[in-house]
Amino acid sequence: MKTRTFSLLSIFTAALLNAGSIATTPIDPSLVVYNGNLGLVHETRKLTLDKGAQALTYKDVASTVVTDSVNVTFPKGVTLYSQQYRFDQINAHKLAQAHVDKTVKFYVQTGSELVYKSGTLLSASSQAVIKTDNGDIYTVPTSALIFSEIPKALITKPSLVWNIHAQNRSNSTMDLDYLVNNISWKSNYVLNIHKNRADLSGWISIDNRSGKAFKETELIVLAGDINRVSPRSHVSRNIVYKAAMVEAVAADVSEVSHEGYHLYKIPFKVSLANNEKTQIKFLDLKNIKIQRKYKTQARNPYYTYAEQKLTVTQYLEILSLEKALPMGTIRTYSKQDKTMLLVGESGIQHTPKHEKINITLGKNFDVKVKSNLIVNNSDRHFQDVKVAYEVTNRSDDKKVVEILVPHVKRSNAYSKITTSQKYTWKNGNMLSFKVHINADSKKRFEVQYKDKK
Repeated sequence: MKTRTFSLLSIFTAALLNAGSIATTPIDPSLVVYNGNLGLVHETRKLTLDKGAQALTYKDVASTVVTDSVNVTFPKGVTLYSQQYRFDQINAHKLAQAHVDKTVKFYVQTGSELVYKSGTLLSASSQAVIKTDNGDIYTVPTSALIFSEIPKALITKPSLVWNIHAQNRSNSTMDLDYLVNNISWKSNYVLNIHKNRADLSGWISIDNRSGKAFKETELIVLAGDINRVSPRSHVSRNIVYKAAMVEAVAADVSEVSHEGYHLYKIPFKVSLANNEKTQIKFLDLKNIKIQRKYKTQARNPYYTYAEQKLTVTQYLEILSLEKALPMGTIRTYSKQDKTMLLVGESGIQHTPKHEKINITLGKNFDVKVKSNLIVNNSDRHFQDVKVAYEVTNRSDDKKVVEILVPHVKRSNAYSKITTSQKYTWKNGNMLSFKVHINADSKKRFEVQYKDKK
């Protein structure tokens, strides 16, 4: 046991003396960005190793690295003993402290001139104490010290340090994967409508606040919500963003379904600066068939006491697309003469291909619906009411307006709905009346609801 302890101590002591090196530029790096403020970095880097125990310093790690996630693979013949994450960056005081007992240059002011000298730094707190070769002692501000190099023990940026032992001196490569926080992506869509057709474009927006810049990187974004144990937020405040727009014409972004998620691979290398948002066009669909929908929801008929004015919401419906759509915001535009108008914004969830998509535009100005209690014949045995619904269409086009009424479906002789208007059931607890109404007209119908209490 003593021999082993001595061996490990020797390794770590030697690691301070020997040092391999890692290339500053990665080979074919890649980045996977998730919806949940998370990124997965992969890099292969060239590696130069001395024989024996040594330390390797990787200086390009993101400041938001999840240190527990680091997965490093060294070549055969290399033993990894420990890993350190150094984030205590260099400053003037630490630089001075690192030069105690070493020879430094300094200057003193004599009249209007600066006189430069050298000596051994004995102490460096608020004042530096220096002894020259002839035995003179000087006290000067630490700002008067002049250093010729930065000691290896100090870092200029957050770094990972691996203490290793190599069997032989070699030139090889290492693979590195780790997670970073504060990088996320979302999709945004633009829908340009023209009558009953529309064009849909989609943009991937990357928001990089990870503390690391990614240069010429293969980029993949994952649509879906992966389970995480303890998601943490490292959102920084007061950050000034730059914006980068990549290609107005949609790139041939490939989509792959994998393990219940959807991956979107950007077909060109992307550079993401730190504290920058980058947008990449990934979808461009033309001449999509759309349907216009108008919908409102009335009160439960047994709780309708007087006239109620109902607001009608207008929608666009896309029956089916050949592409899956990641969660995002759809902004819908329509041209009136030569003026392009925003006519609505709507959020969508992750939507597989061939799924119906409902896009909310807003409240319709010309279509109104009213409900009114006509009579209430309820007693201690039955709920029995008659409600009138009136639809008004002041537009220049014929409409189909859907009125939804909360009502539980019961298949027995004690439940009865009487009306001349056709209806269907939705989910067993909602009545749907689809009212066809001509331009600039009104339509009224009555419904009697009767249920045993």
